[in-house]
Amino acid sequence: MWLIVGLGNPGERYARTRHNIGFEALDTLARRHGLQFRTGRANSLTAEGTIAGQRVVLAKPQTFMNLSGQAVSSLRAWYKLDPSRELLVIYDDLDLPFARLRLRERGSAGTHNGMRSIVQQLGSVEFPRLRVGIGQPPGKMDPAAYVLARFNKEEEAALPALLDTIADAVELVLREGLTAAMNRYNPS
Repeated sequence: MWLIVGLGNPGERYARTRHNIGFEALDTLARRHGLQFRTGRANSLTAEGTIAGQRVVLAKPQTFMNLSGQAVSSLRAWYKLDPSRELLVIYDDLDLPFARLRLRERGSAGTHNGMRSIVQQLGSVEFPRLRVGIGQPPGKMDPAAYVLARFNKEEEAALPALLDTIADAVELVLREGLTAAMNRYNPS
């Protein structure tokens, strides 16, 4: 079984913002595979089913970004998963250009507060993640304001294709493994 976590903030106020790309990616996966989100365990919306022949739980923590680790840690314990082999976290990354993907088997949390919370709660950096580039803030804009802002018109127009690419990457991870997906989707 795989636990696929998309990071974001709950509520209409944060819908369609850069910081919620993880939620949107899971919505795309759920639509593709006929899965429905319900109020689930660990203060998360969850959808269970099968994708690419693998049993999955899609989870959108409702703890707000900075406390994402509480939900992820509880879900990991409930489903008795090994994070190094059965967890994939999808989240926004300021350090990647818009629409660039980067899959990793492990790594630091960097400057992302949601990932810091997950690393702290799991006590490990040994779990796969899919970073989705949202680009740098323009000019001297505060990064916190940038991630909580909506996409600009050009990005919004490109968003459906990006979300499809993220879903394709997740499906490849599930079907052929992380290495195959890294080889295909990571920039050379």
